[in-house]
Amino acid sequence: MKYLIIGLGNIGNEYQDTRHNIGFNILDAFADASNTSFSSKRYGEVAECSHKGRKFILLKPSTYMNRSGLAVNYWLQKTKVPIEKMLVLVDDIALPLGTLRIRPKGGDGGHNGLNSINQVIGTSNYARLRFGIGDNFGQGRQVEYVLGKWTVEESKNLPELYTSCIEIIKSFGTVGLQLTMTKFNKR
Repeated sequence: MKYLIIGLGNIGNEYQDTRHNIGFNILDAFADASNTSFSSKRYGEVAECSHKGRKFILLKPSTYMNRSGLAVNYWLQKTKVPIEKMLVLVDDIALPLGTLRIRPKGGDGGHNGLNSINQVIGTSNYARLRFGIGDNFGQGRQVEYVLGKWTVEESKNLPELYTSCIEIIKSFGTVGLQLTMTKFNKR
């Protein structure tokens, strides 16, 4: 069984380690933990790893956030992974910092990456792991906050959160979405 795991983010050094690139960072941690590495492919950086007989295809789109749908659609077609076996990793300002929520579907919540995916593949009925980045910004400062770097204090908890995300991804692939939601959303 194959699973397509997509971490949303923006390419370029200026976006590295920003809150908006949490999807990239989670996949980097997953690849490191799985002793695999990314290689440049069409529309993104791709890595593959296995866990309990499941193959995980990790994708970091190279299309910038607001065009993520192009990469997602291309890789869905190329890998022939059904949409039920796709998981998108995304930052979420509506969740408190460090809160992790896996959901079977949903709107874009104003997130340009999710909006692009929804528009291009024609549905919002796909699983997503929402990583809470909080909303610690003043009026009119949302973009600055989301594209800002993690504070030293925030960074301290990231490795543990990445480990939890990896557990969630592996669970999604081995026991399915419903059991994964039951196990991890109550934390």
